[in-house]
Amino acid sequence: GIMTNQPRAMRDALLEQLWQTMAHDDGIFFVTGDFGSPVLDKIRADYPNRFRNVGVAEQNLINISAGLALEGFRVFAYAIAPFITMRCYEQLRISVALLSECRPMNINLIGVGAGYSYVVSGPTHQCYEDLTLMRALVNFRILSPSDHIASAALLPLCLAQARPKYIRLDAQILPPLYTDSPPNLNKGFTQLAQGHDLCLVGTGYTVHSCLKLSERLRTQGIRAAVIDLIDIQDFDEDHFIKTIRHSKMTVSLEEGFQSCGGLDARLTQVLGAKALPYLGIGVSPGYRFELGRREELHERAGMGVEAAFTRICDFYNRTSKP
Repeated sequence: GIMTNQPRAMRDALLEQLWQTMAHDDGIFFVTGDFGSPVLDKIRADYPNRFRNVGVAEQNLINISAGLALEGFRVFAYAIAPFITMRCYEQLRISVALLSECRPMNINLIGVGAGYSYVVSGPTHQCYEDLTLMRALVNFRILSPSDHIASAALLPLCLAQARPKYIRLDAQILPPLYTDSPPNLNKGFTQLAQGHDLCLVGTGYTVHSCLKLSERLRTQGIRAAVIDLIDIQDFDEDHFIKTIRHSKMTVSLEEGFQSCGGLDARLTQVLGAKALPYLGIGVSPGYRFELGRREELHERAGMGVEAAFTRICDFYNRTSKP
């Protein structure tokens, strides 16, 4: 099994669970677009009849996965995040989103490299658009875990639900957050810190930034709750409103272009009806070619911890004045 508290790559934690499950469940099929991992070698070696590498051909990857899903397999399609979302967008729309309207299809896209996680590969391999694009495809569920424990916990849900899902995984090894118990997937979000002044909402990597921000804000006397939003389309909205209603305002942080239909648009849908003060922070639109540590890239993009801290304090001071 998984050593819970040992930091681990998200993909390896999920693939390990998958490899173990394939031993007693022959309805699972794995398709990759010429993308590997140490655990994938075990799947390929042990289940060669339920493993295909289609090569660097993401459009074909999606069509083959759709065919297998129509035959009743629960399919996992695996590639780098920008390529499995953008290179095959029309195939996702027609062969998966549209077709799943007519037939039950269990297709799970595993996209590795959400946000800036391929730090040294530059903007071609980084992914600022996936939240926007995958939210625009109806019938897709978007699952965005913040550590390897949450990533592994997604497998039972993926196997049980016959619908298309996009699982966005970080390529970097992040510190574990769920060392006591996995996140609550029924609600689609988990509260990781308490505070009544402000509520910080993150997804994936930005949950870690939110936890740092919560500590920074406490030095200013601002007590901030932190919510890890793992299920972006289908989280329990009523429960979410109940959770945040004790806070005076809400701020979200995403590794995606700001005001372009990603996390901030999703939360505006939910919070707008309640007229709660809300600030959405994301990547300032534009592509940047400098290399650097992820934290540095985030600061340059206007959504690093320092940049966000300044914006949040300003927003808080303006909004809380009578």
